[in-house]
Amino acid sequence: MSNDPLLQPYTLKHLTLRNRIIVTSHEPAYPEDGMPKERYRAYTLERARGGVALTMTAGSAAVSKDSPPVFNNLLAYKDEIVPWIREMTDAVHEEGAAIMIQLTHLGRRTRWDKGDWLPVVAPSHHREASHRSFPKKMEDWDIGRIIRDFADAAERMKAGGMDGVELEAYGHLIDQFNSPLTNELDGPYGGSLENRMRFCFDVFKAMRARVGDDFILGVRYTADECLPGGTGKADGIEISRRLRDSGLIDYLNVIRGHIDTDAGLTDVIPIQGMANSPHLDFAGEIRAATQFPTFHAAKIPDVATARHAIAAGKVDMVGMTRAHMTDPHIVRKIIEKREEDIRPCVGANYCLDRIYQGGMAFCIHNAATGREQTMPHTIAKADIRKKVVIVGAGPAGLEAARVAAERGHAVVVFEAANNPGGQIRLTAQSERRREMISIIDWRMSQCEKLGVTFHFNNWADADMIAAEEPDVVIIATGGLPHTEVLSKGNELVVSSWDIISGDVKPGTNVLIFDDAGDHAGLQAAEFIAKTGAKVEIMTPDRSFAPEVMAMNLVPYMRSLQKFDVTFTVTYRLQSAEKSGNQIIAHVGSDYGGVEKQRTVDQIVINHGTIPLDDLYFEMRLGSRNLGEVSYDQLISGVPQTAERNPAGTYQLFRIGDAVAARNTHAAIYDALRLAKDI
Repeated sequence: MSNDPLLQPYTLKHLTLRNRIIVTSHEPAYPEDGMPKERYRAYTLERARGGVALTMTAGSAAVSKDSPPVFNNLLAYKDEIVPWIREMTDAVHEEGAAIMIQLTHLGRRTRWDKGDWLPVVAPSHHREASHRSFPKKMEDWDIGRIIRDFADAAERMKAGGMDGVELEAYGHLIDQFNSPLTNELDGPYGGSLENRMRFCFDVFKAMRARVGDDFILGVRYTADECLPGGTGKADGIEISRRLRDSGLIDYLNVIRGHIDTDAGLTDVIPIQGMANSPHLDFAGEIRAATQFPTFHAAKIPDVATARHAIAAGKVDMVGMTRAHMTDPHIVRKIIEKREEDIRPCVGANYCLDRIYQGGMAFCIHNAATGREQTMPHTIAKADIRKKVVIVGAGPAGLEAARVAAERGHAVVVFEAANNPGGQIRLTAQSERRREMISIIDWRMSQCEKLGVTFHFNNWADADMIAAEEPDVVIIATGGLPHTEVLSKGNELVVSSWDIISGDVKPGTNVLIFDDAGDHAGLQAAEFIAKTGAKVEIMTPDRSFAPEVMAMNLVPYMRSLQKFDVTFTVTYRLQSAEKSGNQIIAHVGSDYGGVEKQRTVDQIVINHGTIPLDDLYFEMRLGSRNLGEVSYDQLISGVPQTAERNPAGTYQLFRIGDAVAARNTHAAIYDALRLAKDI
């Protein structure tokens, strides 16, 4: 048996877990009609196949109709969920993993205009900032009803074959009872800590009465809200001891912080540029104080940190949840002594930010996650070996190279720059986003193992490519900044890329016009503001930087607000003219009737990219398909067969921003779904 701490089995009550790595509960927003159907099951099953000991599903499956999900959660209050749960649990168990589910009542952490439009309830009238609902202060019949709903839901989960249930407390209704900040009830459920915890214990008692002793029950809760007047560390330790001493639960899953604001949520679940494992030592303190089985997860992205967490006795089971969205086969690769092949989580939080905007969770650089029914995590070999030439070594080009090489093809990559990376190398110029370069480094490492040939500092032309005698040519040349967006004065502006790269020195009084709304605009603003310059970010949208999304916006705001950057929404930069050594910016509005001016010494435009596609069009006439892509074949996952030019000698495709300005995930997805069928 291995002496690796992570690979040691762990016995939790009657349940033996095959190692110490878990996927903690999270909701990837894959349900259909509130049920864990095929897509959900395939996603969950992949992590079980990858070797994880315990996969927890359904971050916050709803137990009551007045706890409507604000994104696509499972509906545990419906009887029809049981057979869907049974299909999933049976499949996971066949792979040797255990499976649990997280149940919750959201309390005030939802909206009244979701689901059945029932009043939001909480133990006070205090609104949660994130979801904006003013709750109804709960009555005794609300409390009794919801306790029964928890018990009913737990019974359904046991009937569905789950190994256990975890209550989601932190930020949700149970925590709203526990915290003095959000509990203003009188009588048995308000006032003292004992009274505030009564609701939690009544829920556990009702659940335990239904599911019996041979069923795992746990709780994910905050042991320190990090808020003035809230549950502090001393109270958190006392809460932990009372949970242990209740005899009702089998483990603690410890959280530190609060999630009622975007900033608070981001501190609980840190993103790139923030410290790794920031709450691990605190979880260790809880375990030491309680001597009770303790789980924990919060930005533990790498095996070394996870191994330390177990070896040092900080926790009994370590959660690597976002890491398993990036690579579901972490445990298998540890067992096979292939840790260097683990695809690294870069903390971009594309996954979580998408669900909070109503989308599905996708990993920024594993396009197979959430698409397990159609996209492979392990690439199959092709029947016939081909010569594949790729132009461009950004994320799209490198993913195409990796996948084509995994297929067994001979792959050659041309790159005009002296290093791979494309726009990601530019992104990584920001200290806080430096982790993004791992997207490139991992692919380069995989490509080198697979024998891909690279030609850097080569501006490839049609003759160079033809000399390779390719069967397939993939153009992944990306794009260049699009700055010609003004009616007059385009020659007076610079791009956000110019600033980030250092090619243009920042001005002292700068207007950034950002209608792309992505990271580049805010990155440029940070670079400029740190020089002490006056900065205004202007957008015609209702909000700035919508493509950055909520949790990624937090560190930008913490930085830019310190520099007193001005944020201006709903105004459009229309034109610019020179006035001495200054620039007069003419500003209007899409809403009409507004004419304003700004006098600045620099205008920065962030308006996405224009495809760098000259080579693609130059090579079209020599291709068999004339560049055509059958979308039906692409979506169906079968090889491209278009033959429009019998004289052509190769297939020609383009991917990523060489097609149109999108993002890193789109570029990688383009590459995967094309190259996997070559």
